[in-house]
Amino acid sequence: MKQAHDNTVPEAVYSKVPAVTLGFWVIKILATTLGETGGDTVSMTLSWGYLAATGLFAAILATLIWAQIAAKRFHPFLYWATIVASTTAGTTLADFATRSLGIGYTGGSLLLLSLVLISLFAWHRTLGSVNVNRVVTPRAEVFYWITITFSQTLGTALGDWLADTGGMGYIGAAAIFAGAIAVCAALYHFTSTSRVGLFWAAFILTRPLGAAVGDFLDKPFAKGGLALSRPLASAVLAAAIVLLVLLIPQRAGRHPGESVQPAKGA
Repeated sequence: MKQAHDNTVPEAVYSKVPAVTLGFWVIKILATTLGETGGDTVSMTLSWGYLAATGLFAAILATLIWAQIAAKRFHPFLYWATIVASTTAGTTLADFATRSLGIGYTGGSLLLLSLVLISLFAWHRTLGSVNVNRVVTPRAEVFYWITITFSQTLGTALGDWLADTGGMGYIGAAAIFAGAIAVCAALYHFTSTSRVGLFWAAFILTRPLGAAVGDFLDKPFAKGGLALSRPLASAVLAAAIVLLVLLIPQRAGRHPGESVQPAKGA
């Protein structure tokens, strides 16, 4: 006799990415800033160059993504380590493309924006949703991390483009991206704009914000920066991230089941 309901299927499956909360955004911005200072530390301060630094961070990123996908549940430190690896790899890759290959900030930003949109399109066509609360299968995780890595790389090029080519300087660029994130927050709270679309818009915008802030911290006075030590700034940012992960409750995002309504956040 067939059962009316399969009791082995849970009403909600928890993903291996964190729920989108205010704490998530605070840590994300710190991680993107660390990506900028950390990437510059290896490629410039340690004189590895953009290509060798990209190879190093890409290898670390691939290892962490494999560990993230292989994990059976959400691990906060593994997740945020993977985010930091993606943003450092994005920093050096964007610098290699825009400076070493000579395509410039404008060309690099347009190319990387296209890659982000293609990744999101392929993800949606394959799995039917790009909602981060639905990242519960290995295929979804692969799309998730590919999209994130492209967005982190785009953010570096976009931040440099506005600060340098756009002539806004690091503080001006940071203010513009912070304002754009504030607009996303206002749309989230006061309109019915797609939560998924707002999440990805804000997620992408945090990266150029971090790039501008990171450059402001470590670039020379003559270029509008504070000329702080890149390794020291990176160490302070890393310590702040570890502290916040310990202090701020970390919980996995939830994949809505049949009787559970989708979470509002993403």
